[in-house]
Amino acid sequence: MFKAPSPRTWSTPLTIGSFILMSTTGLLMFFEWDLGLTTVVHQWFSWFFLIGAGGHIAANIRPFKTHLRSGWGKGSVVAFMLILAASSFSWGFITGPRLERPIEEALVDAPLFALANTIRIDPDALLLRLKAHGINAAAQQSIRELSAKHGAGENGLLAIVFLPE
Repeated sequence: MFKAPSPRTWSTPLTIGSFILMSTTGLLMFFEWDLGLTTVVHQWFSWFFLIGAGGHIAANIRPFKTHLRSGWGKGSVVAFMLILAASSFSWGFITGPRLERPIEEALVDAPLFALANTIRIDPDALLLRLKAHGINAAAQQSIRELSAKHGAGENGLLAIVFLPE
C-alpha cells in the first residue's frame, strides 16, 4: 500500500532547492544579468518556493506558532507586511518594470514603418525580414494586427523586428 510522504519529507528539500533558485535568479535580475529565461524561471518557479514554504510551515507548525509569539516573530511579520504594503505605491519613482507594459503596448500597436524607423532600418527591409519568417505584412500594419492575422505570438514578432538575426 502506498503511503504519502509527510510534509517534512518533501517540503524542506523543496524549500531549500527553490530558495537557492529564487535567490540566484533574483540576484541575476537585480544586477541586470538576466539573460535567457532567468526572469521567467524566477517568476514561475517561485510557486515551488511557496509550496515548499507552506509545507515546511505545516510540518513545523508548533515551533512556527511559538516563534510568532516572540517579539522578534511579531516584529518581523509586522515589518515585512509594512514593506509589502509600501511596495504597492510608486512613491514618485519611475522603475523599469513600471515602464515595460506601456512601452510594449506602444511597440505592439505602432505601425511597422514606425518600428523600422526606431531601429533605423528601411521599412521595406523590415517587411522583407518578416516575409523571410513567413509573415506577409504592409508598412502600416502593427504587430498586434499581424499576430491576429497570422496566429503568431506578439513577442515572437517583436523578436523578429528587434533581435539580430
